Amino acid sequence: MRPTVSTEPLSGARGCVGDVARLGRSIPLFPVDRVMRLAAVAEARRAASPRIGWAAIFTKAYALVAREMPELRTWVAGLIRPRLATADASVATLAINRTEETADRLFWLRIAAPDRLPLTTLQRTIDDAGTKPVAEIFARQLELERTPGPLRRAILRWNMRTASAKRTTRIGTFSLSTLAGLGATNRFHPTLCTTSLSYGPLESDGRCVVTVIADHRVLDGVAAARALHWLEQALAVDTVAELAGLRDLAVSPPPAVDRDPPAGGRRAAA
Repeated sequence: MRPTVSTEPLSGARGCVGDVARLGRSIPLFPVDRVMRLAAVAEARRAASPRIGWAAIFTKAYALVAREMPELRTWVAGLIRPRLATADASVATLAINRTEETADRLFWLRIAAPDRLPLTTLQRTIDDAGTKPVAEIFARQLELERTPGPLRRAILRWNMRTASAKRTTRIGTFSLSTLAGLGATNRFHPTLCTTSLSYGPLESDGRCVVTVIADHRVLDGVAAARALHWLEQALAVDTVAELAGLRDLAVSPPPAVDRDPPAGGRRAAA
């Protein structure tokens, strides 16, 4: 018995993902891995309240590294006369999976200057991207998905190659994509950014394989390895300190209330 075959048009959503993957192949990308020891970060994360996800943690820590490494905020602009353009602040692009009508859909969340945001704000932004109406959070992407394929690809190419600040808000300066929550890795995913970060599941001893995918036109392996080294330091120092602050807030007792103030009015502040 022969199998039957059904067909349906390729949706704008799948077409948009395909366009990004196709354009990403035009970038000479290479991956660099580092096995990080993140037991202290994991312990601080467990003790913090509210709960902070690893995506928020890695996004902020990598943006802190990019603050000190301009090449992580740089991209190749132009076509006939290529030149390097550098943004004064990072814009992170996070891959967000949403299940809409039983089907998985991929969205890209832009977060400007994540190094300047508290982890709690970053986590709330990521949570909103996964729960609030798609039309509210991803209006620009939905508009792009409704655009005819040839025009959509032309828009994406222009966004990739422009030296305008619009490039950072529409593409980002770095991206992050992970499948660690599903026990898997995607260490060489497509990206339109100069660098993209990925991390695998955390092992029981705190080890974690972290990957930076980099554009060879902008930086070489030594710079990518240095970025990973500094990322591990930022996680061990800056991230642990901020998470410890959330722990202290969670366990600190409420301020004492003066229920019987002395005569003469409210007690002066110490």
